[in-house]
Amino acid sequence: MPLLVRRPVALGAARDRTSRSRRALRRLKILSRQTPLLLLAGLFVVTGVVAGLFYFNDRPTTLRIAVGPPGSEDARLVQAIAQQFGRDRSTTVRLVPIVKEGPGAAARALQNREVDLAVVRRDVAFPAAAQAVAVLHDNIAVLMVPAEGSLAAGGPKPEAPARPASRRRAKASATPATPAPARIDSIEALAGRRVGLVGPGMGDREILGSILRQYQVPIDKVTVVPLDARDVAGALRAHPVDAVLALGPVASPHVAGAVAASSNGRTGPTFLEIGASEVIAARMPVYEEAELKAGVFGGQTPQPADAVETLGFKHYIVARRSVPEDTIADLTRQIFMARQTLSSEFPMAARIEKPDTDRDAAVPAHPGAAAYIDDDQKGFFDRYSDFIYIGAMALSGVGSGLAWLASHLRADTRSRRQRLLERLLGLIGKAHAARDLAALAALDREIDAILARVLLPSSRDGLDHVSLAAYTLAFDQARAAVAARRAQVAGGAAGAVMPGSDAAAAAKSAPSADPAPGPSATILRMTKPADGT
Repeated sequence: MPLLVRRPVALGAARDRTSRSRRALRRLKILSRQTPLLLLAGLFVVTGVVAGLFYFNDRPTTLRIAVGPPGSEDARLVQAIAQQFGRDRSTTVRLVPIVKEGPGAAARALQNREVDLAVVRRDVAFPAAAQAVAVLHDNIAVLMVPAEGSLAAGGPKPEAPARPASRRRAKASATPATPAPARIDSIEALAGRRVGLVGPGMGDREILGSILRQYQVPIDKVTVVPLDARDVAGALRAHPVDAVLALGPVASPHVAGAVAASSNGRTGPTFLEIGASEVIAARMPVYEEAELKAGVFGGQTPQPADAVETLGFKHYIVARRSVPEDTIADLTRQIFMARQTLSSEFPMAARIEKPDTDRDAAVPAHPGAAAYIDDDQKGFFDRYSDFIYIGAMALSGVGSGLAWLASHLRADTRSRRQRLLERLLGLIGKAHAARDLAALAALDREIDAILARVLLPSSRDGLDHVSLAAYTLAFDQARAAVAARRAQVAGGAAGAVMPGSDAAAAAKSAPSADPAPGPSATILRMTKPADGT
């Protein structure tokens, strides 16, 4: 590109940059004049953010909980807890039950992030990403032999009609006597027998298998008869058994129904002790040692008569690790508050217990549940104190920056006013040195331009009385100096004479007189004379 072409382009770009910088400076000045409003707006924003945090912190959080199977005691209890949360307006957590086929399906739903909470069994597909919120209930294994004549054993035997003694002796001699089956008095004697199994569902056969293996009874030597937990009596009436294994909480209807069906009204069932429960629990940590207390089932005679050692396992309410701690802490608090309210309608609600909060617990507790149980729950300011502190520091920094910017722009405004005042004072000296009317007219136009800049709204903001008085004095003196010099120049042009004429000679011969000082002399004394005047 030729030099003559490049130079105008560069000058145009420089002018564009200068105009942009001036516009930016003008915006900053406008912004500096709005600093109090900006600070007030910032205060409103911070107040709104804090109010929003309070609102969202107190707003109820909805969590989905998987439970099963349908119609089970666990499903009914969780549904009752959810309804209790919905009735209480002070609750901050709400529950939406999602019914699954059983604890295994609930565990898979939690593992797949379909739900936030789940009711699971420790021994059935326990999800790896789960942490305990509460122990919904303890379960025990009640292994018993039905009393003779009980519903579980086939009911009372019908009495045969009386026969003559001669006929009885003849029939006895004709048919050989069949030996009665041996009475079951230990777990080893279950081989070749029918064992009825009633429990919450999936995992029940595994418990029976673990017990039989410990006592070296092959599982294929035992006939397992599944019983409907919703109608234990009807299932036993249709399928009599030699022994019953009932799994679940002691207060559950199906366990109590199995014990009642195994009694004949006079005597209760014979409870078989699982003496190797400690060994089974050590080999399989999903189970634990438990005890069936004496007289826990009541009746005319205490059932059982003595404490019986047995095997146990737990149902947990678990949550995903990603659920916030404060949400789980509020949920744990609400569950234990609703426990007493629901215990009259649901006796199992009274069995809800806190989880183990030790670091080495088999099922780790969720940090939110542990915080509530250990009385270490954080309040609002404890949770957000860091954010509030950082926000206050940031707001202070922004306020300081705005204050510095406003001060800097005010200093720039003062400097500009000082330069305008110096220009006015300089115009006074230029007026005295002007030699023609055109120069004085140019000085008048410059004074008008300075006046316009002073009277602009952007320049009037922050103009104090001292600055206004200085501008007024400078303008008056500049106008007076121009007017006085214009009068002098106009008078000299009107009275000009040709050299060598009689008037010129008369002027030279006339005595010199010092005329009285005019207004221009007064103005000059009031102002600092310009250089060269």
